Amino acid sequence: MQKTLTLPFYQRQAKARTLLVALVVLLVVTMLLAVGLGAVQIRPMQIVAILLEPLGITLQSDHTQQQANVLTAIRLPRVLLGVLVGAALAVSGAGMQGLFRNPLADPGLLGVSSGAAFAAVLVIMFGNLVPLLNGVWLLPVAAFAGGLFVTLLVYGIATKSGRTDIATMLLAGVAINALAGAATGLLIFVADDNELRDITFWSLGSLGGVTWKTLTAATPFLLLALLLIPRLAKPLNAFLLGEAEAGHLGVSVQRVKLGLVFLTAVAVGAAVSVSGIIGFVGLIIPHLVRLVIGPDHRYVLLGSMLLGASFLVLADLFARLVVIPAELPLGVVTSLVGGPFFLWQLLQRRRESET
Repeated sequence: MQKTLTLPFYQRQAKARTLLVALVVLLVVTMLLAVGLGAVQIRPMQIVAILLEPLGITLQSDHTQQQANVLTAIRLPRVLLGVLVGAALAVSGAGMQGLFRNPLADPGLLGVSSGAAFAAVLVIMFGNLVPLLNGVWLLPVAAFAGGLFVTLLVYGIATKSGRTDIATMLLAGVAINALAGAATGLLIFVADDNELRDITFWSLGSLGGVTWKTLTAATPFLLLALLLIPRLAKPLNAFLLGEAEAGHLGVSVQRVKLGLVFLTAVAVGAAVSVSGIIGFVGLIIPHLVRLVIGPDHRYVLLGSMLLGASFLVLADLFARLVVIPAELPLGVVTSLVGGPFFLWQLLQRRRESET
């Protein structure tokens, strides 16, 4: 009897580890495709030769200076940002779904994206009124601060006597989302043509225009979430049994809630600040990983990071290639994938409830 009970567990572990290795390979292949394909083609050996040149290692390659400039100044920071943003959004979504114990949960439920968007629109429209604060750092810092402020506000509303009610947090997030969306819409209504173009481009999401400086600014915040959220895997596994049961198992429920909410705000706020609003990554990626691996967050969180990074890099590659020399907004591409998936999930849940 013991053997039959333990064998499926080891089989699931082996399957999960195999999938993680496959996702690592997928990410490497995806990154090579993304830095090599485009208006300027760069072959894999040329990529290797260009990257090794600063180290004093010279390989036989016929690459041109244009290819080297495109790779190092444009595509490489763009792909690295896509990896970090995709991984951060996906692992935040996996954490939120574990916290809410709902596969349809999303980081946007807490109002992080809408708060960051409102702050960014304020800067686009009125940032020039404060010359001392203007500069390349103002928009990312404002978006991050707006997302963090909204998250702390939602958390404060839902917390009473040291305890946080998840249902209240969810409802508060919906209300703050609506308020922030209305305020952003009002600002867009009074914006002039130049401001409206900037707001529209930013609100639809894009990895274009990223530089090493903006990548460097966002990386510490994104890495903070990527390193710490997977450490909450065991408490999130305990949350699957319910909050009361998790507390009986020795989990500091309130501390886990606060830590996960804060890390989600850091991840999504930093992501929105440099790439704009990119929807559905935090919703569909963890759900796909969970369908294959199962509910164990030790593997779901890591798998979500890897698949989320690959998905966003591929989506950005599609956005760049499909209408060359123009470029589709990245948020449009992810929504075209995520919207039908979300509707399919709703229909699946309705059928399950009817049976």
